[in-house]
Amino acid sequence: MVRFENVGMRYGAGPEVLRDVSFTLEPGSFTFLTGLSGAGKTTLLKLIYLGEPPSRGLVNLFGQDLATAMRQDFPALRRRIGVVFQDFRLFRHLSAFDNVAMPLKLAGRREQQYAQDVEELLTWVGLGGRLDAKPATLSGGEQQRVAIARAVVARPDLLIADEPTGNVDAEIAARLIRLFGELNRLGTTVLIATHDRALIERTQAREMRLVDGRLVEMRLART
Repeated sequence: MVRFENVGMRYGAGPEVLRDVSFTLEPGSFTFLTGLSGAGKTTLLKLIYLGEPPSRGLVNLFGQDLATAMRQDFPALRRRIGVVFQDFRLFRHLSAFDNVAMPLKLAGRREQQYAQDVEELLTWVGLGGRLDAKPATLSGGEQQRVAIARAVVARPDLLIADEPTGNVDAEIAARLIRLFGELNRLGTTVLIATHDRALIERTQAREMRLVDGRLVEMRLART
């Protein structure tokens, strides 16, 4: 699903943010990415969802070497990935319903085909009464839940989430992790970057840890 070999990443002439990172995400796996702020977690996620090219090394996504892939292939690769960004990246002029529905609209589906799924998903994340709400009227935690619903609504092959529970309380966080777990059981590969040790330790999943840009620990998180 995802393979890194000796990947390095720097911005401009600055020092490397990632150094000699190698790992594999197998299809259907569930993995936590941990590390202190500045360790390189967000940069690593960007490389996976094609937000940045690496400075060196090999990144292979869905069996394609990104160094040799054609640019016109990237949109199709991105459509197989659901991404939860730290800054949400919601469309400010659209309702919660229309934000969540956007991946399905882009895939060519008609509203009558997906309306019930979108409503049920928003209800699951606790926003069943805010379908028509615009992002400006939602709290940070509510916007986070809309962003998560949008990332999972199309059942992507790969789900990447950057601190998805950072703006919600413990009850909602547990509900969201159950949602990720259910998606994983249906076959989606899940990678979650988080600082939340309690979340990691109650979830039976692999953990990869970044320290100063290097991947130094790979183990199974405790339950």
